[in-house]
This record gives sequence, structure tokens and C-alpha cells, in this order.
Amino acid sequence: MLLPMSPTSSMFLLGETREHPMHVGGLQLFQPPDGADALDVRAMFEAAVADGDVAPLFSKRARRALTTFGQWGWEPDRSFDLEHHVRFNALPRPGRVLELLALCSRLHSSLLDRHRPLWEMHLIEGLEDGRYATYFKVHHSMVDGVSALRLMQRMLSEDPDERHMPAPWALRSPAPRRADGVDVAQLPGALARGALELAGATPAILRLLNRSLSGHDEVVAAAPKSMFNVPITGARRFAGQSWSIDRIRRISKAGEATLNDTVLAMCSGALRSYLLELGALPDVPLIAMVPVSLHTSESSAEGDGGGNAIGAVLCNLGTHLDDAGERLRTVHASMQRGKESLQGMSQLQILAVSAVAMSPVVLEWLLRAHGRMRPVFNLIISNVPGPHSQLYWNGARLDGVYPLSVPIDGQALNITCTSYADELAFGLTGCRRTVPHLQRLLTFLDDELAALERATGVA
Repeated sequence: MLLPMSPTSSMFLLGETREHPMHVGGLQLFQPPDGADALDVRAMFEAAVADGDVAPLFSKRARRALTTFGQWGWEPDRSFDLEHHVRFNALPRPGRVLELLALCSRLHSSLLDRHRPLWEMHLIEGLEDGRYATYFKVHHSMVDGVSALRLMQRMLSEDPDERHMPAPWALRSPAPRRADGVDVAQLPGALARGALELAGATPAILRLLNRSLSGHDEVVAAAPKSMFNVPITGARRFAGQSWSIDRIRRISKAGEATLNDTVLAMCSGALRSYLLELGALPDVPLIAMVPVSLHTSESSAEGDGGGNAIGAVLCNLGTHLDDAGERLRTVHASMQRGKESLQGMSQLQILAVSAVAMSPVVLEWLLRAHGRMRPVFNLIISNVPGPHSQLYWNGARLDGVYPLSVPIDGQALNITCTSYADELAFGLTGCRRTVPHLQRLLTFLDDELAALERATGVA
């Protein structure tokens, strides 16, 4: 049976080409339990592959058919081959984090096979400190960042002594009753209700456009052209690092801002320093698109844990300002305006308003017409909340979670953050040809964190 895919999810399939892979990924670092090593972990993975147990989310593939009026839909893969999806890799000596990031950069550059379910799991051995890593890769049509983290949490436990836990792809979740949140049997009624909700969004869309034309919002074609806003290739470069959440929270409290505001301000200062070093800083501020999760606590308990539910806010990063404190205040004020514009709307209405704001970018992307308009925004910066406590898989301690995301044509850099336990991990994913010396951005992020501490008096 072919179940219809939501327009948001199908967009990631429609826009994908060899030069523009549309999958997200995650790098996880594990410390083997006492008395075990990476070879023991490999044996557990091999046993799980031999078992062949697979959750419905991981055994469905994308296909078009007349029953979905030529649109993309999901169907079970009758020839599912688990060994194709679970891979084993070893790092070259000396097995440093540098070699690990280089491997993830290469793995993240290749397309997923559309004839099969759109995911891969790589077990990576050979780290010099005795740890092992997993790199999980899944198409954005299947899950967004919030869904991916929730899936990860389902496979892990807070109990270091728990054993016989399922493999990541064998999640014990309820059988899916929905397709991307829409019950097929109730599709006509859902469409009618959706039409009414969209009609209710019209005043909000008109207000948004009026604010834009009046210059009171970031939703204007005012983002400067930058080195990031050019055609890109399919090769990727990845860099990641974690910082203490407590340090970021103290800045947020002292600066009367949110934690996400402080994250954006860190990115603002780091991007300013990076572009200054390359002689490529625009005179006007960069604009970031900040995804807003529309998932609810109910949605996390329903279905198979997949799907996409994302709105968007545009944020003035204040990269033209010299002072770190001024950049934080600029970011905070911009995000406040963006959030206020979405207040009182339903999930569907927020999606509609976000679609209006993003429409020039989406049209350029789908029509392969980059460069004919000024960019609406310069890059995407996401902050995805993750687990608050220390987690384990069959006694192996999860030491870190680093997100890999999707640069798109005209958006050569993506910054995604993920919280885990007491740390916040930054994952930088860029076009390998377009964004040089990506690792330097990590140094500048560290510098900007210290600058914000001084600016807010918490140093």
C-alpha cells in the first residue's frame, strides 16, 4: 500500500540532485562498557544485523504512483536488505578525531539509493582512545532534526547496566497509523479542515508582507550577497565541537536573552571573524534562517517517529557590529519580532507563512535558477534540543552527539546545534569547494563565547 507523503517531505526529494544531497546525519561517540572494546560492540551490531528485525520507519521506501496522483508516497520495501544499510568502517592510523571528521565528510557527500529505504548506519572503529563512533544518515524526506533526535533517544537508556537493547533500526515503536501525520482514511476531511486553516492564515500573511515592505522585518530581500550564496557542489566538509551549556546559559541570563539567542550571537561573531579573515565580510548584516520545530509532545508518541514539521524565522545576525554585546542585543530583538509574527497561529498556518517567506529560495532551488535574485537569507542556523541526561546503549556510554545537515544551492554553509546532557554541540556542514578552512569557524566560535562572557560581565 502506498501512503501519501506530505508536501514538505516530498520537497526534499524534488529538489535533490547529485550536487545537492538532501539527507541529514548524526555522528555519535561511544565509550565501550568496562571490560569491553570496540570489537565487542561490532559483535553486537553483527548480531543485530543477523537478527533482521527492522522497524517500519526503516523499511519503507519512496515511490511515485497514480494512487498518489503522481506525488511521492511511502511503501514497504518487499526486498529489504539490512546488510546494505548497516556498514562497518575503520579509521586509518592514528585514528584521531581529525580522521573521523574526514570520513564523515566523505560519507555525507554521497547520495542515498532511492530504490531502497533512505538511510544508512555506519559503525566506525579505530579511534586511538578506544572509543567507537556511529554515523547515521537519513533522508530529510523521512525525518527532520527533532524527529531524528527522538528516534535516537528511543534506542538509548539512562541505565548503564541495561543490556539486550535493540539496534537503532529495530526500534520498538507502535505500528504507524499515519502517513506524515495524515490518516489516509480521513484524508478528504483533513484537506477540508486544512483549507479553512490556510484561509485563516491570509491576514497573517498580509501583515507579514506589509511589515516587510515597511522595512520593519527581516522578511525582505535585504540579505547581502556573500561567499556562501553561490552554486555549490556535492562534496561536503564537516567540523564539530561542544561547549558547556552552563556557560551559554549564564550569558543568556546576564544578557536578558534566550539560550538560542546566545547561540545565534556566537555564530554571528564567529562568522564576522571568519569573513573578515577572508576579506569577504559584507557591509550589511547577514540574515540567518532559523527553523522552528512544530512538533508537539503528542506527535512524538504517534506514528513511526518520522516526518517533517518545521516553520521558519529570519534573524538579523548583526555581523556589521564590532561589539559582541551589541550583536547579542540585535539578535534578541530580531528573534522577538519573528516569534511575535507567528503567535496565535496553528501549525498549518505557521507552515503557510513560513512558505511565503521562503518561496523565493525554494523556487530558485527547484528551478535550478540560483543567482537571479538576491538571497532572502545567507545561511541556516538550527538549534535542536536533545536529551538532558547521560545515555547508554548496552552499557556503552554516549559521549557526544554532533549533527550533520544540508547545505543547499546558494546556501553553502549550514550550522546545526544539538544539546546533550550538559553540553551543546555545534555541527558545521559546508560545501567543500566553497567554504575553505571550515575548522577555523570552531576557533572563532570559542573566541566569541569568551567575548560574550566579557560583554555580559560573567567572565
